[in-house]
Amino acid sequence: MGASLPPKEANLFKLIVKSYETKQYKKGLKAADAILKKFPEHGETLSMKGLTLNCMDRKPEAYELVRLGLKNDLKSHVCWHVYGLLYRSDREYREAIKCYRNALRIDPDNIEILRDLSLLQAQMRDLGGFVETRQQLLTLKPNHRMNWIGFAVSHHLNSNASKAIDILEAYEGTLEDDYPPDNERCEHGEMLLYKISLLEECGSLEKALQELRKKEFKIVDKLSYKEEEVSLLVKLNRLEEGEKLYRVLLAMNPDNYRYYEGLQMCVGLHSKIGQYSPDEIDKLDALYKSLGQQYTWSSAVKRIPLDFLEDVKFRDAADNYVRPLLTKGVPSLFSDLSPLYDHPGKASILERLLLDLEESLKTTGGYPGRSEKEPPSTLLWTLFYLAQHYDRRGLYDIALAKIDEAMQHTPTVIDLYSVKSKILKHGGDFAAAAALADEARCMDLADRYVNSQCVKRMLQADQVPLAEKTAVLFTKDGDQHNNLHDMQCMWYELASGESYFRQGDLGRALKKFLAVEKHYADITEDQFDFHSYCLRKMTLRAYIEMLRFQDLLHAHTYFRKAAVGAIRCYIKLYDSPSKSSTEEDDELAKLPASQKKKLRQKQRKAEARAKKEAEVKGEEANVGGVSKSGKRHVKPVDPDPHGEKLLQTEDPLMEAGKYLKLLQKHSSDFLETHLLSFEVNMRKQKILLALQALKQLQRLDAGKPDSHRCLLRFFHKVASRPAPATDGEKLISGVLEAERPTFSQLHGKSLVEANAVFLEQHKDSLMHRAAVAEMSYCLEPNKKGEAIKLIEESPNNLVSSNGSLREWKLKDCVAVHKLLVSNFDDQDAALRWKSRCAGYFPYSSYFEGRHCSANRDSKQAHTENGSVEFLPSNGKVEKLEALKNLAI
Repeated sequence: MGASLPPKEANLFKLIVKSYETKQYKKGLKAADAILKKFPEHGETLSMKGLTLNCMDRKPEAYELVRLGLKNDLKSHVCWHVYGLLYRSDREYREAIKCYRNALRIDPDNIEILRDLSLLQAQMRDLGGFVETRQQLLTLKPNHRMNWIGFAVSHHLNSNASKAIDILEAYEGTLEDDYPPDNERCEHGEMLLYKISLLEECGSLEKALQELRKKEFKIVDKLSYKEEEVSLLVKLNRLEEGEKLYRVLLAMNPDNYRYYEGLQMCVGLHSKIGQYSPDEIDKLDALYKSLGQQYTWSSAVKRIPLDFLEDVKFRDAADNYVRPLLTKGVPSLFSDLSPLYDHPGKASILERLLLDLEESLKTTGGYPGRSEKEPPSTLLWTLFYLAQHYDRRGLYDIALAKIDEAMQHTPTVIDLYSVKSKILKHGGDFAAAAALADEARCMDLADRYVNSQCVKRMLQADQVPLAEKTAVLFTKDGDQHNNLHDMQCMWYELASGESYFRQGDLGRALKKFLAVEKHYADITEDQFDFHSYCLRKMTLRAYIEMLRFQDLLHAHTYFRKAAVGAIRCYIKLYDSPSKSSTEEDDELAKLPASQKKKLRQKQRKAEARAKKEAEVKGEEANVGGVSKSGKRHVKPVDPDPHGEKLLQTEDPLMEAGKYLKLLQKHSSDFLETHLLSFEVNMRKQKILLALQALKQLQRLDAGKPDSHRCLLRFFHKVASRPAPATDGEKLISGVLEAERPTFSQLHGKSLVEANAVFLEQHKDSLMHRAAVAEMSYCLEPNKKGEAIKLIEESPNNLVSSNGSLREWKLKDCVAVHKLLVSNFDDQDAALRWKSRCAGYFPYSSYFEGRHCSANRDSKQAHTENGSVEFLPSNGKVEKLEALKNLAI
């Protein structure tokens, strides 16, 4: 470095490098200027000055200087290395790798460049190159532990676990018998556990167990040691030893559900689907009774039997489990027991049990069969549970009656207001739910969870400005919305985006959905620092787990929701283009030349003013934001806060395709992925890609209404195409003719006949009937009345066979109403449907049910200016109009 410089300047160059490494950027800049004063064309100094400026957020100057330095000294590995570092800081990893490879051609044994290259190869999953680079590092520096471990990990990631084991064994062969010293025992123990996991992955279970027991004294993490040992014993079918070890683990932590599951496997009483014979249930009951005597304080040992016990035994066990928790007042009891509602008959048993407890508490003040009196709060928590129970079963009247009774009993418990808000939300009264959630929030302003629940309810009620004001109460001062973005608060952004989408504000909706996508890009980038950290700290098992998680990152639920939301926005934007580019230009063209000029000047001045205000705001927010190193902590000003520029995309379907590819790659087992693929490709006129999506829909679930709708739409569209003229069109036509018989629904049937058969198969389902009606109208537009009649004659059985569960769901009925308005364009039918659903969903504000907040005569008071006051059950008056005005 700086070899062509005189001694004084060479020392200054070393000072630049040292200043960069210690983040003393101003000092490094001063040294670089001193060299460049005498040698203005010295390439390495120019490059290092550029790298220093890059760290001070002066990127344009940095790139200019580094490129000039490289131009002046093309054969300097320092210049190429610096250029790579510059690209790496901007996440241009592929370009950075090219620069590093050029640097290595000049200096092939430079350890720093090789190390930087290996990190990028791990980040980009260039596993073949990663193996080669780690091997080169090990060859150059074999006495460095990290190089051995890095080489082993590279082979493991490259699907060669056996080679990784050989490398670790070779590394152990270089160590002395008394290794490790006390200060390295944890790291060495982690390396040994990693090696055991590799042996297990290769299927060498016996060898892994022997190695584990042989190195026990060197492994510090004794809990991981025991868990690994018992895992190997179970896999080797040495169940008696496994049982003893699981009992040891249970003595250490009797609330770990995995230990109980493992113990059941060892005694031969485990079922993956949770179904057991009567004999197995008796054995399991006996097992957990004995464990319950050992671990009397454990809640898991009392809760697990509720999953497999039935009838009288289940009732007795549930009674014993529920009573202490009701006495103690555990608000999460219903959440704990809610999985039992998926078991046939258990919900009804719990209902009878809780009603008996309620009656006894009201009449005697204690539990049935006991003379001791219970505290008054026990009745409160019993009513609280029952309210959630009836809410789960769709009986909102009873649920609200129970929660109102609890609120009259003790009006100061916040959880009661939160649950009542949830019941009203499920009933469809989102405005009242938001008002109650806000009341709960006001009862404890320091509770972040209650605040978040309130924000969710407000967003569900489409009160976005008010929700934003409420959410930022728990952010830092300054730019509140940026704080929410910086906190990666994805649930808020998704709920906000969905609310904007419902309101038709596609710009803001896209802004929120794409913000979530940006978070996932940031999470992907955040793994970069761990490639060196984990190898240095020897957290190898966690490192491999993290990399595998990162590979599946885009399959996460939040990303899928964001991608689906963005694609739907782009589809809607394609179907209804924004005015900005077409209509405004037409209106402008009609104006005289003088007015056009004035209007354009006015627009330019407004844009300049807005830009200046944003810059001033940014400067004010960052006063004093300069560190000692000279780096400014500047928060970038959002140039498009309302997503208006996002709406100006020339090809919305191309933008949708970017996110569609990610869904197809990472969420291929979800129906919605292929449904969106079908919609996008049909609009693009990509017939074969639409056919591919259709085949995937049929593979996943041919009986879904959406799958049926797409099938008939596709072949109806194909049938209406003109006769093929070109060779390409003839080829597509041939593929379609060959593929049609593969759809069993259409085999030997017309589309109308296939539609009729589908109706016969699903005649009791509302959404299936709606899909059939929609397709019937599409295929035969002259039979619109018959199609609407098909929907209106849909049966709704209010009571199902296993309990009081509604057959129709509110969201389905809303979808049908929208279908009648948009597709059928029949306002009378829509009105009849709305009137009918108002009876089924009396709390729904969409259908204006008799009990919704807008129609609740007994709980309304009209003020002089016409605003409406909402009166909750505890007597507190909340002005809905006042709440709305807060957001303005």
